[in-house]
Amino acid sequence: MKSKSTVSGVEATVLKRSGREPRYSGYENIDVFVVDNFPALGKMTALRFLEWVQENPEGVMSLPTGRTPEYFIKEVRRFLDHWDTKDIRNELSEWGVDSGRKPDLSGLRFVQIDEFYPINPRHHNSFYNYVRRYYFEEFGLDPERALLINCEDIGLPGGESLEEFWASGRVDLDLRYRVAKTERERREQEAIRHVDQWCVEYEEKIREMGGIGFFLGGIGPDGHIGFNVRGENPHTSTRLTRVNYETQAAAATDLGGIEVAKDRLVVTIGLETITYNPNAVAIIMAAGESKKQVVADAVEGERHVKIPASALRDLPNARFYLTEGAACGLRKRNLLGFQEKKELSPRDIELRVIELAFGLGKRIVDLREADYKNDEFGRILLNRTKQPAAELNRCTSDSIRAKIEAGMKVRQNTRFLHTEPHHDDVMLGYLPSVVRHIREHSNYHYFATMTSGFNAVTNQYALTLCRKMQHALMKNRAHFAELLDQDYFSDRRFRDHDVWTYLDGLAANSEELQNEGTLRRFFRCLVEIFEEEDIDELLERVRELTNYFETQYPGKKDLAHIQRLKGMFREWESACLWGFFGWNQEAVENLRLAFYKGEIFTEEPTIERDAMPVRDLLHRVRPDVVSVAFDPEASGPDTHYKVMQAVSAGLKLYSEETGRDDLRVLGYRNIWYRFHPAEVDVFVPVSLNMLTLQHHAFMSTYISQKDASFPSYEHDGPFSELAQQIQVEQYEKLATCLGREFFYEHPSALIRATRGFVFLREMSLDEFSRHSRELRRVAENR
Repeated sequence: MKSKSTVSGVEATVLKRSGREPRYSGYENIDVFVVDNFPALGKMTALRFLEWVQENPEGVMSLPTGRTPEYFIKEVRRFLDHWDTKDIRNELSEWGVDSGRKPDLSGLRFVQIDEFYPINPRHHNSFYNYVRRYYFEEFGLDPERALLINCEDIGLPGGESLEEFWASGRVDLDLRYRVAKTERERREQEAIRHVDQWCVEYEEKIREMGGIGFFLGGIGPDGHIGFNVRGENPHTSTRLTRVNYETQAAAATDLGGIEVAKDRLVVTIGLETITYNPNAVAIIMAAGESKKQVVADAVEGERHVKIPASALRDLPNARFYLTEGAACGLRKRNLLGFQEKKELSPRDIELRVIELAFGLGKRIVDLREADYKNDEFGRILLNRTKQPAAELNRCTSDSIRAKIEAGMKVRQNTRFLHTEPHHDDVMLGYLPSVVRHIREHSNYHYFATMTSGFNAVTNQYALTLCRKMQHALMKNRAHFAELLDQDYFSDRRFRDHDVWTYLDGLAANSEELQNEGTLRRFFRCLVEIFEEEDIDELLERVRELTNYFETQYPGKKDLAHIQRLKGMFREWESACLWGFFGWNQEAVENLRLAFYKGEIFTEEPTIERDAMPVRDLLHRVRPDVVSVAFDPEASGPDTHYKVMQAVSAGLKLYSEETGRDDLRVLGYRNIWYRFHPAEVDVFVPVSLNMLTLQHHAFMSTYISQKDASFPSYEHDGPFSELAQQIQVEQYEKLATCLGREFFYEHPSALIRATRGFVFLREMSLDEFSRHSRELRRVAENR
C-alpha cells in the first residue's frame, strides 16, 4: 500500500505563506509547493535539504547540475556559513527548521545523476567537474563517500586514454546489436560493453546503499528527469543511452554547439533508480514561464512514458518545487488565484475570454452564455463582472481590433533607441516594426547591444575565419599593406566601408566581395586587440589563434582576448544587419556590459559598472522611444532580465538628470518567450514579404548563427525560422479570435497581406520602472 505524503516543517511554512494545499485532488497527481521567484525557490530547496540532512546525516543523496541550482547552492552555503548568527537562527525558525542542530554534510553519500559520454572529467563543462566544484568544495562533502561518473574510470581496451580512443567524439550504439565489421569496430564494441557493465555495477552500488534518500533534479524542455527523456521506460536503471533533440539543444551551450551535442551520448541513472527507495524525498525544481507546459504535464497529465516525471508518483514524498512562473499552467491554482483577485483588470478579463475562444476554436463573437457557464473561469467572469456574454465578447473583440490598429500606425519625427541583450534579439523580436518605422524617413534609429555575446560563437566558426585570414595575408599581403598605408584600419570612418563592401557582395552575389568585407573587419579587430599593425606580427597572431581553435575542446571557457574577438564577430554581424537598412556605425552601439563574463552563474549588474554606460548612451541619443527585452521572470536566459535591470536603472538616472518623463518604453520578447495577446497593447502586422526579408537578412548577416549551433529546443534550424513560426502562430490565434474573414475582407491591403503578428507592450517610463522595481524586489526577496 502506498504511504501517505508527509509535509515537512519547511513545506508547511510555504503552504501557510501561500495559502495553498500541497495537492488538489481531481487536478493534480503530485504535491506542489510554489514560491514567488527564482531566488526564493533556491532558498526553499536549500532549507528542505538541510532539514533532511538533520534527520539523515549519513544519507544517500543526488543533486543537480546546470543553472537551475544556482540559488540552492548559494543558500546552502549562506546558511551553513552563518548558522550560529542571530539573523540566520531567526530565519531558520521562521521557516520551521531546528536552528539548534547545525547539519554536518561530511557524512553524506553523494550519487552523481548523469554525465555526457565521452567527456574528459577535467573539462569545465563536464558534470563531474561541476559536482566537484560546487558540491564537494562548497559543501564539504567527502569524495570517499561518493559515487561519481568519471568517464576515465570506465575501462577502455588497450589502455588508451578516453580522448585517444574516442577521438571523433562519436559512439555508435548500434554496435551493441550488429556484427563488428572491422578491427576498429570490434574494439569500440568491446568498449561499449565495458561501459554497459560499469553502469550495471554503478546501479548495484546505489541499491546496496538502500537507494537514493534525497533526490533533487530539474526538468528538461521535453520533461526529462536526469537524462531520462520523453518516451523512456519508467523502470530503467543506470545506462549509456542516446537523448532526443530537445535535450541535445538544451545541452548545446555546455558542449560548444549542437554539432557536438548530437554526437554525445549520456550515462544517466534511471527513473527506477530514483524511485527504488520508497521513502525517498524526490524534488523536481523548475523556474520560469518557459517551463509551465512541461510542469503542467508532469503534475496534471496522465501517467505515461511521454511524461518522465509521472514515474515519480509512486513515491509519497515526491513533489514539485516551483516559481509562480513555472506554476502558471496549473489549472486549479490559476483558478484560485483568479477567484481571489480583489478586482479583475481589463487584461484579466481579456485573457480569459481569449483562452475560452481559443480552447473551443470559436470566434469570440460566437461564444455563447453556455460556453462561459461550462468553463470554470467563464463562470467566474459572468459572476464577477455581471456582464452578459455578448458584452464580454464585444469588449474583447474591440480591444483586439484596437491593438491591430495600433500596430498599423507609424510614428513620425521620433528618435528610437532599440536595446537588446544579444546581437540578434531586436531582429528576432520585432524587426517588422523596426522596418516599418525605418521607412518613415523623419524617424531616427539607434541600435544598442548590451553584452558582447561571445558565447554564441563556436570555435569551428572562428577557426574557419582564421584560416581564411591566414590564407589572405599569405597570398595577398600587398593588398593589406596598401590599406594600412591609407590608414584604412586606424581611421574610424572606414569601419563603415567594411560593411558596405560586404553588402555590395551580397547584392552582386559575390562570395569574393563578401569575404573581402569580412576579412577587412577581422583584420581591423586584430589591430585593435593586439595593438599591432605589422603584417608579419599579425600573421603570427592569426597562426596562434588558428592553433587555439584547433586544440581547445568545445565549450571551454575562452581566454579574455578570445572572448573579445568572438564578441567582435557578433558586432560585425549586427553592423551588417543594420547596414542592410542604411544605418552606419554612428547608429550602432556595443556596450559590452561587464556583468556578462561567460560564467555558469552570471553576476548581478551594478549601477557604476552597468547602469552608468546605459545612462551615458541615453544622454547621447536623447530618445523618445526605448525598447527593451521584457521577460517575465529572472530565470531562463537571465542575461535578458539582468539587461532589463541595467536599462531600467539607466533610464531612471537619465530621467532624474534631464527631467524627462515623457519617454515611451516598448517591451518585446523574442524566440525564448511569448506574450499572451492580453498582455500587450500593440499587434504589428507581418506580411509574407516581411517574413521573407526577415529570414534573408538573418541568414545573410548573422553568419555565425545560420547553422544554429545553439538552437532552441523548439526548432532544429536557424532562429529566423523559429521567429517566423512564432509570428505565424500569433496570427493564427488572432484569426481564431476574430475569424479569418476579418483579415481576408479588411479594407486595408496591409491587413489582407498579414500572415503573422509581432506583439509589443507599450509603457510609460513610470509604468516600466514600477514593473522593473517590483521584479527586482521579488527576485532579491526584499
